[in-house]
Amino acid sequence: MRSRLLLIDGHSVAYRAFFALPVDNFATATGQHTNAVYGFTSMLINMLRDENPTHVAVAFDVSRHSFRTDDYPDYKANRSASPEDFKGQVSLIKEVLDALNIVHIEREGFEADDVIASLTTQLASGETEVLICTGDRDSMQLVTEQVTVLYPRKGVSDLARMTPAAVEEKYLVPPGRYPELAALVGETSDNLPGVPGVGPKTAAKWIGTYDGLDNIIARAEQIPGKAGASLREHLDAVIRNRRLNALVRDLDLGVGLDDLERRDWNREATHTLFDSLEFRVLRERLADLSPAVAEAPAAGFEVAGTRLRPGELGAWLAESTGVIGLDFVGSWGKGSGDLSGVGFACATGRAAWVEVTDLDPDDDQAFASWLAREDAPKATHDAKGPMLACSARGWDLRGVSCDTLLAAYLLRPDQRTFDLAELSLRYLGRELRTDGAGASESGQLAFDFGDDNQPEDSMLRARAVISLADRLGSELADKNQLGLLKDLELPLSGVLARMEQAGIAVDLDRLEGLRGEFDDAVLAAEQAAYEVLGKRINLGSPKQLQVVLFDELQMPKTRRTKSGYTTDAEALTALYHSTGHPFLGHLLAHRDAIKLRQTVDGLLAAVSDDGRIHTTYMQTIAATGRLSSTDPNLQNIPIRTAAGRRIREAFVVGPGYETLLTADYSQIEMRLMADASGDDGLINAFRSGRDFHAAMAARVFGVAEDQVSPEQRAQIKAMNYGLAYGLSAYGLSQQLGVPVSDAKVLMEEYFENFGGVRDYLHQIVAGARGSGYTETMLGRRRYLPDLNSSNRQRREMAERAALNAPIQGSAADVIKVAMLDIESALDQAGLGSRMLLQVHDELVFEIAPGELEAMTALVKDKMGHALQLRVPLDVSVGTGVSWHDAAH
Repeated sequence: MRSRLLLIDGHSVAYRAFFALPVDNFATATGQHTNAVYGFTSMLINMLRDENPTHVAVAFDVSRHSFRTDDYPDYKANRSASPEDFKGQVSLIKEVLDALNIVHIEREGFEADDVIASLTTQLASGETEVLICTGDRDSMQLVTEQVTVLYPRKGVSDLARMTPAAVEEKYLVPPGRYPELAALVGETSDNLPGVPGVGPKTAAKWIGTYDGLDNIIARAEQIPGKAGASLREHLDAVIRNRRLNALVRDLDLGVGLDDLERRDWNREATHTLFDSLEFRVLRERLADLSPAVAEAPAAGFEVAGTRLRPGELGAWLAESTGVIGLDFVGSWGKGSGDLSGVGFACATGRAAWVEVTDLDPDDDQAFASWLAREDAPKATHDAKGPMLACSARGWDLRGVSCDTLLAAYLLRPDQRTFDLAELSLRYLGRELRTDGAGASESGQLAFDFGDDNQPEDSMLRARAVISLADRLGSELADKNQLGLLKDLELPLSGVLARMEQAGIAVDLDRLEGLRGEFDDAVLAAEQAAYEVLGKRINLGSPKQLQVVLFDELQMPKTRRTKSGYTTDAEALTALYHSTGHPFLGHLLAHRDAIKLRQTVDGLLAAVSDDGRIHTTYMQTIAATGRLSSTDPNLQNIPIRTAAGRRIREAFVVGPGYETLLTADYSQIEMRLMADASGDDGLINAFRSGRDFHAAMAARVFGVAEDQVSPEQRAQIKAMNYGLAYGLSAYGLSQQLGVPVSDAKVLMEEYFENFGGVRDYLHQIVAGARGSGYTETMLGRRRYLPDLNSSNRQRREMAERAALNAPIQGSAADVIKVAMLDIESALDQAGLGSRMLLQVHDELVFEIAPGELEAMTALVKDKMGHALQLRVPLDVSVGTGVSWHDAAH
């Protein structure tokens, strides 16, 4: 078979991808821009699919310096510096290529074109076809019957196939003569000026008439007219251009065709990298790709199973030993759920499926008893939802020894998804499919269920869970993380399930009234904005706002984006503070009112038939360990504005209960910072019991506490909280509205007084750079491989993450411990009060009649002693008939 070699100009395609995709739409959670990486990888996947090459290589420039710049210093001197957002993305592209097992080549002093030209010259033959993907027209000189250039016409998806006929049709000369034409006409992109007054048609006519550039140069005196005079005047430039645009074809690159053979991608490396880049869609497209030369597909699972008939479930469970894998089939959310079936599997491959509607009374009793047994170990993937569904049927799911979702999250908290099929491939090297399913115990072929695939799929998932639980458990034990799973995250999932079941009552009339008020506020702000402008525009249209703000009102330009100057909230707020223009004030008020209205709309849609809102808590979203709330997000109810706080008035105590109680930690991040750093000044400031921020400001500014100004206190407060979030001098300057130089001085003064904090922060980064991860006080890890990256942007982002992860993560751990301790104490005391919500450092409880005093003491005690620190954990409580009234 004929070989097909695909050669890609890495820098050329990456640059086109960068400008084809909006940079603002492609960034990871850590702020790394990825539009060039995404576009390049997308193009690569398309070409591997569409062209089906047998061999692949990517060539890169090393730097702007080459033998051509030595010859002609102005070569490409007209090109501007790479955009800041582009920097670092080429190194990421190389990481993608490494994960995909694609060779990439570069040579000091030469350009990617020279590498491609040398490979093409050395490897193209009657047995090897070459495809070159590049946006550089110099490559046209390489086109032959065996070599085709794939030239991007638009972005990186529309490629023109430049064959010999296509080159001659477009440029009026055969491929070999293209550099001669370019020498005469010039190459603007390379800063190589041509002969003034000589265009492609004239140049092509000369080349045909005189049989090439050498003869044109030799007979320049014979060429008539102004064009001939211009040629003679610029003959040196033409000769130089031809010398520079000749591609080097004889580089010794140390590789042959066999070295460039297409290989299957490295699953582990690709999953890890695509997780960090947040390339979920590209990973799916890559999984669908079928390489011409591929390794054997990953193995599946051997599972022999049967559908249990009524009356058989109890006996099957009694005969099964060890950890049983469970896969629950059904739906859940909003505090409840429903089951249609359950798949079971043992490590031996023995499996079973039961339809919930097939259970007879004996099955139901046997299953309920087995589910509730703590000594009957079970493994499943994402147990909290099934807990709700089991509870709806009167069953209590206990004894979960491993939740593979939570286990995978603890091992790699920065992942964005924890799909069971992906985890199976990553950790076990197995596809989520059956592999030669054998006979069941009855002697029948496994999975003989006709057209019904659900039982087979469910048993297969249960079987995968068993193997994953063993593998993930071993890795957690090796990394001293197993205690976090068994003692914290697993029991917490049960607590969260009960909180979701309970929900929180809402006053529908108040919510609907607020919706109307916010709707009126939207219309009022809209009308006020129109009156300032003297016309109506679409306030939600960035394009119309750009015209009004920067063309008509001539306001200072904001940050430039692909679609123009940004009109995001942060930029417009800064613009309003600097200009005070009333239109901006009304525009920002309009946006705030819309957000409030949308929040209330979401809450109204979420009210269940019981008059309560049942949110869903997520344990695997935040890399720091913090919980997230969704559908609706009750952690995102506005609290910093009076209008936003009014929404909390609609969350009320439910029938049969006396009041709501809220409790939260005061300055928990800084208390954890004091304990971790051991800084005497910080510790003493907390132990004094005085205004913490004022006490800190007094030391920094050298004044008495009662002389600290509100501005000084605000500056130190911003600094205090910023330290727990890896705040930079630039970030502090943005918060305080002062120059970066002033923010740096403030930080220096701060650290002069609190040297222990400075030393602690330095030690965190240094320690994480050596180990590759940070740890919370309970040992929760966050892995930060980019701490040693050669890419400055990625390295600095990782350093900021290293600074905030231990403190934020420890705060998350503390409140989780408190929640477990409170729930346990409630059970032991037999109290009827219950925990409803967790919102960052705050807990909300519904208090049963007569239990307020006992609950206040219990909550303050358990929260205050969740972790033993060198400073007290201060807990504030409040009560009221609404969440707003219970504020403190």
